[in-house]
Amino acid sequence: MSPGKQAATSEAAAPMAAGARLEAMRRRVRLSRLAVWTVIAAGPIALGVAITSTPTTVEAATEAKPTGVRTTEVAADPSGYAQLFVSTWLRSSADDASTAQARLAQSMAPNVELPDPAADEQSKPQLVTAVRSAQRSDGTWSVTVAAQYADGVVRYYALPVTANRAGASFSVTGAPGVVAGPARAQVPTSPYGVSVPEGDLSSALGEFLTAYLAGTGEVDRYLAPGVHLTAVSLAPYTAVTVQQVSAVEEAAAAERVPADGTKVRVLARVEARDLGGRWPLAYELALTARSGRWEVSALESGTTAQAGGAR
Repeated sequence: MSPGKQAATSEAAAPMAAGARLEAMRRRVRLSRLAVWTVIAAGPIALGVAITSTPTTVEAATEAKPTGVRTTEVAADPSGYAQLFVSTWLRSSADDASTAQARLAQSMAPNVELPDPAADEQSKPQLVTAVRSAQRSDGTWSVTVAAQYADGVVRYYALPVTANRAGASFSVTGAPGVVAGPARAQVPTSPYGVSVPEGDLSSALGEFLTAYLAGTGEVDRYLAPGVHLTAVSLAPYTAVTVQQVSAVEEAAAAERVPADGTKVRVLARVEARDLGGRWPLAYELALTARSGRWEVSALESGTTAQAGGAR
C-alpha cells in the first residue's frame, strides 16, 4: 500500500475508533440509568443496595507531601567555656579544694586534677583569654587559652572540650597542656600606598576626628548627606592631632578638591591626648568631594565597615 493510502486509512480509522468509544460510553450510561430505575421500582431497600454496589470512579486527591526544610546546624564554639575553666583552674589549689575557684573548676572538669601553686601571688594570672579554637570532630574541640602574668610572661594552654550543637552543654575532658603560642601571620601589603600631603583633606580629617573623639564641634557638619554618625560618648580625649594620612586613590593627594562625587579611601594616623598620656590611633575612612570640600561618607573600624555609621 502506498504511503498516501496508508495516511488516508489512518485518518479515517481515527474518527471511527473515537465514535466506537463514545457509543460504548453511551450504552453504559443507558444501562446504569435502567438499573437505577428498576431498583427504584423495586423499593427503597433495593435502591440502597444498587447505589452501594454500582461501580463508581473516584479521583484520588494527590496527597500533599510535607516539604522538608534542611537547616544547617552551627556547632557551638566552646572558647568562652575553656577560657573560664583555665582562669579558675590556675587560681585553684589542690591544698584547698573548698574555695569557690576550686569548686567551679571541679564542676567544669570533674576528672581534671587541680594544680598546686606556690603561695606567691605572682603565680596567679592577671588576664586569661581564648586565642584559638579548632574543631577536631563532631562535638570535640581543641581550645588554646593565653594566660598573662604580672611579670609580662604569657603562657598558652591547650585543652580538649566537648560541646553539643545547641551550645547548651560543655565539658572539659582533659587537663590543660602548655603549648607554643600562635605564630605571627604575615602582614599583607597595605592598600594605602598614596601619601597625602597637608591640605584640605587632612584638615577635614583633623576637624572631624576632633569632633568625634574630643567633642569639639558638631560631627554632622563634616558628614556627607545621608550619613549619620554619633560622636564617642563622654569624649575620651582632650586633643586630637593628625600625624599622617595615606590613601588608596591618587585623587586624595591632589592640591585642590576634585569634582563633586569623587570618592577616596584613606588611613589617618592620629595622636590623641588625655590626662593619662598620649595615644597613637588609626582610622580608615571614606570621603566624598562636594562643593569644594571633603566630607566623610564612611568610617571603618579594622576590617568591619560601619557604613558611615548609617542608621
